[in-house]
Amino acid sequence: MTSQPLVAQSTFIRVVAVPMQVFRFTKRWPIIPAVIMFLIVFGAVFAPVIAPFEPQKGDLRARNIPPVWLDGGDSTHWLGTDNLGRDVYSRMLYGARISLFVAAVAVAFGLVMGTLTGVVAGYYGGMVDEVLMRLVDLWSSLPFLLIALIVAISVGPSLGMVIALLAVSSWSAGSRNIRGEVLSLRNREYVQMARVMNASDIRIILRHLLPNVMHVVIVITTLRTGSMIIAEAGLSFLGVGVPASVPTWGLMIAQGQKFLTTTWWMSIAPGVAIFLIVLSFNFLGDWLRDRFDPRLNQLD
Repeated sequence: MTSQPLVAQSTFIRVVAVPMQVFRFTKRWPIIPAVIMFLIVFGAVFAPVIAPFEPQKGDLRARNIPPVWLDGGDSTHWLGTDNLGRDVYSRMLYGARISLFVAAVAVAFGLVMGTLTGVVAGYYGGMVDEVLMRLVDLWSSLPFLLIALIVAISVGPSLGMVIALLAVSSWSAGSRNIRGEVLSLRNREYVQMARVMNASDIRIILRHLLPNVMHVVIVITTLRTGSMIIAEAGLSFLGVGVPASVPTWGLMIAQGQKFLTTTWWMSIAPGVAIFLIVLSFNFLGDWLRDRFDPRLNQLD
């Protein structure tokens, strides 16, 4: 008689233990953000193979078809079609290519310039540090959106213009973090020993300082990538990004805002994609910061 409650209790413990183990595992490792990022990046890279339709090719007879899970949906158009009969799923795949490419190039350029500025300012200090940090303050105070509008009106929207604007605007973001890390490293024993052995400044920076600030660079990379995706989408939404002939997530949201009461999936689908990819990058950046910073004990 007493064995039945014991068996029921042990079964309950096992049933509860499995979700708890899954929760601890997903908390310790960024599985969900990594899967989301992989799926979006995979779809962007292989868009010409995966996309069932041309992104700019429409069929007026198939316009305003809802997603497949709604009444009237069509299995050939998973996410429905827009007001011109263009497949939303195909346009999202090609839009991911633009957003991720622009973000990658802009972040890469910004990290090179920002890392160089932060390392030089932190290592030399004094007047060099003062001049570079005031330059960072000046650059950070410039109204980026106003400059983008002026440049777009003067030059015209283009992919190169968007990449250049985002790259130039992003270099100052991580300079202060890297400078602070270098300030804490430049007086360490191994740096002092390198100076005693007459090592050049370039060798000390490249061999001893730069490798020890790479964890900060990696965290900044993940966090800035999400910001660049939002910035590119914002420029495209305002019509000052890439040309309208190129499908982007921001442009899709702008084109669908007039039809939110009817064909709402035109704007909601790319909006959800932006939300998921940016949230995944932010979660990954937080996880990397926790892993690299021993003072943060958030992994248990």
